[in-house]
Amino acid sequence: VQLQASGGGLVQPGGSMRLSCAASGSIFSINSMRWYRQAPGKQRELVAAIPSGGSPNYADSVKGRFTISRGNAKNTVYLQMNSPRPEDTAVYYCNVFLRTSMVLGPTDYWGQGTLVTVSS
Repeated sequence: VQLQASGGGLVQPGGSMRLSCAASGSIFSINSMRWYRQAPGKQRELVAAIPSGGSPNYADSVKGRFTISRGNAKNTVYLQMNSPRPEDTAVYYCNVFLRTSMVLGPTDYWGQGTLVTVSS
């Protein structure tokens, strides 16, 4: 299983940016898809999650500004970042909790990380 993330870069405060992450390979089912971030000198934190068949949930710091969604193909997850702030600057990682077969339990898979810099 591979996760390919894209969409990072420089964005101005108050602008918008969308991150994408596509999962490929031997996927039997997906339990949930998430975005984490890690700022310099800080621990990795959960930004947003969307469970299969459930409602999205968000860190308090991004509620009302960021939106997580899944693509029509269901193996893709997006993070729409509106009105980003300098404190949102971090490396963003996609994470997928999935099963590769009916007999094996779900496992975490991680994308390679994409840097988002919020600055004017």
